[in-house]
Amino acid sequence: MMKWSTSLRMMLCTVLATSMIAVGLGTDRVEVAEAASDHYKFDFGAGAVTNGYTGVSASTAYTAARGYGFNTPANMKNVSASGSGVASDAVQFLKFGTKSDNTFNVDLPNGLYEVKVTLGNTARASVAAEGVYQIMNMTGNGATDQFQIPVTDGQLNLLVTEGKAGTAFTLSALEIRKLSNQPVTNRTIYIGGDSTVCNYYPLASSVQGGWGQLLPSYVNNTTFQVRNMATSGQIARGFRDDGQMEAILKYIKPGDYFILQLGINDTNAKNNTTEAQFKEIMRDMVRLAKNKGATVILSTPQGRATDFNSSNVHQAENRWYNASTRALAQEEGVTLVDLNKLSSAYFTSIGPAATLALYMNGDSLHPNRQGASQLARIVAADLKRQGLNGF
Repeated sequence: MMKWSTSLRMMLCTVLATSMIAVGLGTDRVEVAEAASDHYKFDFGAGAVTNGYTGVSASTAYTAARGYGFNTPANMKNVSASGSGVASDAVQFLKFGTKSDNTFNVDLPNGLYEVKVTLGNTARASVAAEGVYQIMNMTGNGATDQFQIPVTDGQLNLLVTEGKAGTAFTLSALEIRKLSNQPVTNRTIYIGGDSTVCNYYPLASSVQGGWGQLLPSYVNNTTFQVRNMATSGQIARGFRDDGQMEAILKYIKPGDYFILQLGINDTNAKNNTTEAQFKEIMRDMVRLAKNKGATVILSTPQGRATDFNSSNVHQAENRWYNASTRALAQEEGVTLVDLNKLSSAYFTSIGPAATLALYMNGDSLHPNRQGASQLARIVAADLKRQGLNGF
């Protein structure tokens, strides 16, 4: 199937002085020539193309003349999806991994871009670009999210990759918008953590929440963007060694914050991590981020909803290797948000019943959306109290 090149699309727009020109290419696929070279919209799959988008099927190979396409289309597959519009079909990545060459490539002028992804049908999948993770563990059919990325080599290379083994890794739509000619991310708050911190989808309406997901509500968004790299079940060793810390270190810079909260899963015997090992792995990540010029913040995890004594005082200081996190913050001279103690004080003030209502039903560990919002509020308030700006 013939595709119009990016340069031809732009030439047509200039000559005709229109904001958008749709050019029919058969009965089921439509190419769109867009007026603005800083805004690109792709609709993936074999079905009809949504108005305003450029259609891309699994067989669309990248060529320099076209300016976009799959690097190895033999490793792609057209699949259906259960959404509507751009989410009614998708492509599936049959080969994946952050270092995979099975990417969707788009030629772009160097600069800073905002990339919005819409997945197809998938249980859990992550998004990678430029060889590192960008979004962790998007869940549910038709999930959407976005991220900032600097392009420095004239091309974006993106794929959907493993979030959970055995599930399909699919992509329904991609929207790319240029933010700046300077290929540098805005000031960023990077977050590392586990299931009490991570994102749940849909981001705006999920029943369960992690406090990292809700933190943007308490951040000055003209100053900072928030990049939550936390994932369910994560331990310190896994965060450092399995790609999440790598992604942060690729982009983190002076003026950025790195908030790290782990320990809950590290204390589980199956993860074979002693408290001494946990502390040294955390120390390694603290120093790596400090060496990039970032402000590092350690946080202790909140306790369980049921950690009340007979006097209805909530207390969980000795959980989750908290003592080592507190000691490490002092030893390395970094900011500590003692969320464990701060949340216990809050839970004590509202009482056991109201505290339980901030957690998932039948689950004393994981906060619901309301609980995550309260934890995010506490984190932001404590950082503001300690003199950090942006909250």
